[in-house]
Amino acid sequence: MNQPMTTNDTTPSFRSLHWIALGLICAPLIGLGASEPASRTRLNVLFFVSDDLRPELGCYGNPIIQSPNIDRLARRGLVFERAYCQQAVCSPSRTSVLTGTRPDTSKVWDLNTHFRKALPDVVTLPELFRKNGYVSRGLGKIFHGDASTHSGLDDLQSWSDSAPVKDAPAAGNAKQETASAARSRKSAATKTAGSAGAAVGKAGVPLTSTNRGPAFRATDEPPHGGGEGRLADDAIAALRKFKADSQPFFLAVGFHKPHLPFNSPKAYWDLYDPAKIPLATNPFLPKDAPAYALVEKAEMWSYSGVPDVSQIPDDYARQVKHGYYAAVSYMDAQLGRVLDELDRLGLRDNTLVVLWGDHGWKLGEHGRWAKHSNMENDARAPLILSAPGMKHAGQHTAALVEFVDIYPTLADLAGLPLPAHLEGTSLKPLLDDPKSSVKSAAFSQYPRSVAGRQLMGYSMRTDLYRFTRWVDRDDHTKVDAVELYDHATDPQENVNIANVPANRALVEQLTAQWLGGWKAARAH
Repeated sequence: MNQPMTTNDTTPSFRSLHWIALGLICAPLIGLGASEPASRTRLNVLFFVSDDLRPELGCYGNPIIQSPNIDRLARRGLVFERAYCQQAVCSPSRTSVLTGTRPDTSKVWDLNTHFRKALPDVVTLPELFRKNGYVSRGLGKIFHGDASTHSGLDDLQSWSDSAPVKDAPAAGNAKQETASAARSRKSAATKTAGSAGAAVGKAGVPLTSTNRGPAFRATDEPPHGGGEGRLADDAIAALRKFKADSQPFFLAVGFHKPHLPFNSPKAYWDLYDPAKIPLATNPFLPKDAPAYALVEKAEMWSYSGVPDVSQIPDDYARQVKHGYYAAVSYMDAQLGRVLDELDRLGLRDNTLVVLWGDHGWKLGEHGRWAKHSNMENDARAPLILSAPGMKHAGQHTAALVEFVDIYPTLADLAGLPLPAHLEGTSLKPLLDDPKSSVKSAAFSQYPRSVAGRQLMGYSMRTDLYRFTRWVDRDDHTKVDAVELYDHATDPQENVNIANVPANRALVEQLTAQWLGGWKAARAH
């Protein structure tokens, strides 16, 4: 198998490593000191988000996946082992991060609602920096849209530029693919790395047929080509302009990968030996969980060549994981190019860097291939924060944190006033002491329409348990189902023990904590 790809040499320079660590959240914390005025140093922010990124990275303990650039960022930052999104789907999750509010406040529970309908005057995270003298620039997918072109559910007033950036295509936008990539897509069904359609078809399993192409493919693009490469090019150009103009900046870079389709240049597929990619060890539904807790055939089945069955064959499953891993490595390499440029420009010493994935994604766990649930695989996602002069660089924290905490943390570290509307908690104490805690639980939710009933599953993750109550959306006293998973004995959440008589007192205890909500959870 080939060695992991890095942006320059296989051994990154100390300077390059240093920048990565310096990145994001710790800078103000560690760099300024309690007695120094925030105005003394204006800390830039480099804000990375990756779509559908699981904590499936080297720095999170996966020995197979090749993520050298994220891993070196982790060595200079703080890795949050238990970070949870507020709802495991793109727009609600991103809205919670960027507005600092939870889905029930923003009223964003789907992919079609703009948060300004419910919160017309809310100051978003990039807008806060813009209002405090920063150039605020978004590239790629930040909100649920494209910030480079201000399309979809982007938010114009969050950014300093009000007009679309020319020649800056959305990452992963099929309309922007090159002719060679198009040829690769059309012939993907016959490629070894491109599709398992032929083999599965011969076994008699029906395949999906859509106009979207295969769910994964290897392209003949160069390693730094394609949508993610163009996005990195734009981010590098933006950094150079900020440097030339001596402007403090908030630069958000939204990578599309590893979101479906799992297509990436062949160089990244070649990093992996498919035989060494393990399949999920729990390809079955949680015992005694409500049938609607997880969706069945979700977004992957909107692509062509997918076995049109609920439990896909192992050989196809392994190729899907291969495609996902390759897409992560592709994104990682482009992120590394941006970090290298930050270092080259001498900007690292006053720049905060954050990387987060908007939610998790099941890769065969519980027999599912999607997000869209309250399970640990979907609600938990990576979060890495780095800043200049960190005293705990390279460490991990097991503290429970939420994505709604990112906004107050960055504002706190940059010395900006925290708006009164924020519903998260600054994570600055964890940068000073990774073994401490800031809250006793993390809260996620997911809506379901079940036989004409509108339900909301509210999930609470404590130190030991995941506790979910499915209630009527209009009357939370009407409980349809309860889930309880003991992470001490069942970290994969394979058995719902909420209805076990011996657990009645525990359920009552957790119900009382659940009723207290996130405000009580953050109090000490």
